Amino acid sequence: MTVASLCSISLGAAAAYPEQTINYIIPFGPGGESDIAARLQEPLFKKHGGQSVAIQYKAGAGGAAAWAQLNSMTADGYTMMGTNLPHIVLQPMEKDVGYRTAEVTNVYWFHYTPDALLVTADSPYKTLADYLAAARKTPGGVIVGGTGTNSGNELAKARLDKLAGIKTTYIPFKGTGAVNTALLGKQVAASWGYTTVKLQLGDQVRCLAVAMEARHPRMPDCPTFRELGIDMVGGVYRGLAVPSSTPAAVQKQVASLIGQINKDPVFIEKMLDNGFTVVDVGPEQMKDFMDKMSKEYAEAAKDLGIKMQ
Repeated sequence: MTVASLCSISLGAAAAYPEQTINYIIPFGPGGESDIAARLQEPLFKKHGGQSVAIQYKAGAGGAAAWAQLNSMTADGYTMMGTNLPHIVLQPMEKDVGYRTAEVTNVYWFHYTPDALLVTADSPYKTLADYLAAARKTPGGVIVGGTGTNSGNELAKARLDKLAGIKTTYIPFKGTGAVNTALLGKQVAASWGYTTVKLQLGDQVRCLAVAMEARHPRMPDCPTFRELGIDMVGGVYRGLAVPSSTPAAVQKQVASLIGQINKDPVFIEKMLDNGFTVVDVGPEQMKDFMDKMSKEYAEAAKDLGIKMQ
């Protein structure tokens, strides 16, 4: 067989990707935002790639248990794993969690859940200004809830405290459900959640502000922090990574498939309906994006009291 023939076969095989079921690993338990997003993506793999995905869960240590195993998995484009920011930056920044940020080969960031500051519908804080005034009047006296320590929620709390010149007290809970229960039960005065949480809880809660460039189309009554004079945009980003030894050409194929799914009008509508915001960060933008976000999180880590390793 000639070299030209081998090249032809190789190119033909590459063009046919995917040719089998893709293993899609969620580094958390079922039911969270990562799982919801994967379930919304699931039928689109068949539509745009002609193959199904098998969604699996490897929960533990806030995602670190799975991310630490990623590079030991099969590197052929048929194993991909969900990744999250700020998790994959803050976790190894604080301590040895079995992996380093640079060892996670992200191929695509496809959405983020914007930070949202929530209070109950009958809260005395009718606006963000009310909330800030209370925090300034009694430093540390306003109790806010969120999921976990050194998490996206605590990061949002630290960012607003710094930008607004206030001091609030953060209480970590195990999971979004526990935070929501605490908020509705008046155990905390406010909670840091996401646009997804506001849409889930509906009229039971009021959104004081959301960390987006523009208002979320499904939450037109919730102003952005920027509208209210605070330059705060962010949330938890979610994407996909592959084992680091996956060939560059295969990484591009995986990214191309995710990009097609991300641009599907049906998928975009479903994401918006669930409170997600679609973003498109592929291989070409990956380095610049990760450099930017890592720098931002390194600064935020100081506000959280994280001593970098």
